[in-house]
Amino acid sequence: MTLAATSAEPTLPRPQGPLSAVVLDLLMRDPSAAAPDAPPGEYDPYGTDLQLALYACYELHYRGFAGVDPGWEWNPRLLALRARLEDAFIGEVRRDAGQIGPDDNAATEMDALSLEPAQGEGPSYHLRDAGTWDQMREYFVHRSLYHLKEADPHAWAIPRLIGQAKASFVAVEFDEYGGGHGERLHQQLYADLMAAAGLDHSYLGYLDAVPGETLAVVNLMSYFGLHRSMRGAAVGHFAATEITSPPGSRRLVDALERMGAPQACVGFYREHVEADAVHEQVVRADVVGDLLAREPHLSRDVVFGIRARDVVENRLADSMMARWRAGQTSLCRPLR
Repeated sequence: MTLAATSAEPTLPRPQGPLSAVVLDLLMRDPSAAAPDAPPGEYDPYGTDLQLALYACYELHYRGFAGVDPGWEWNPRLLALRARLEDAFIGEVRRDAGQIGPDDNAATEMDALSLEPAQGEGPSYHLRDAGTWDQMREYFVHRSLYHLKEADPHAWAIPRLIGQAKASFVAVEFDEYGGGHGERLHQQLYADLMAAAGLDHSYLGYLDAVPGETLAVVNLMSYFGLHRSMRGAAVGHFAATEITSPPGSRRLVDALERMGAPQACVGFYREHVEADAVHEQVVRADVVGDLLAREPHLSRDVVFGIRARDVVENRLADSMMARWRAGQTSLCRPLR
């Protein structure tokens, strides 16, 4: 079996506005260079410009970029600029997530996630029932920003957990990382999917081709993972991801089979139908349950993590569906 190769370090993307231009220009310089302030003006916290700038900052903690000095990862001037971008983004997410009342709890939130309608209006429903292969390929591109680093953003939470929560979290992540088999690594399975669909399967190959809504989905995970104070939110996000994955993946399996898609594409989502159904029960009881038994004060953070994921995922779903209904590409540029 030939596996799709993935590059170790991606290339820097093209800027999408003044904020991302400042950050990307800076990364091409020596880390001793003074980091400028963000350009004056009002910036959309969910906009492509701010989200790409933030994504570039976060990527320094993952694989970095080819030709970029690793010293930028902990450069205090760049971190100060990143903090300003984070404040704008997360402040908006908090407003959109709404107030968390004293009676709101993680168990109720997770129960609500499990109640998905048989007929819905999001991308997976559309792709299952009426979507085209071109739209499916666009969907693959959107999701490549996460799936080619699948499990990595959540893994930041591992050293911040203890006891059963840590053990069970690692057990789920072990499956995401292929159970010790490189060819079964979910990141590798997605690279194989991209290659089978005739798409660029290199790591972050489409970083400057997706809108801010797509970037925000991954940036939220990185924010939670990289901030120890947000470990409860990271666990909430992790739980929501595992709970919602099986039904969505099932719809995509149905869509791909209807389209006669390559087996590598079908197989990726079939893997998530089977594995994540088991993960859901582990995460509910042994990760979230054990964490909150030990640290009940994190309950509001877990709820916020669940709701915040909904905020960014719903924005992406709405954006994709609006463009498809209008007969337009959901990407920043059409696929070849």
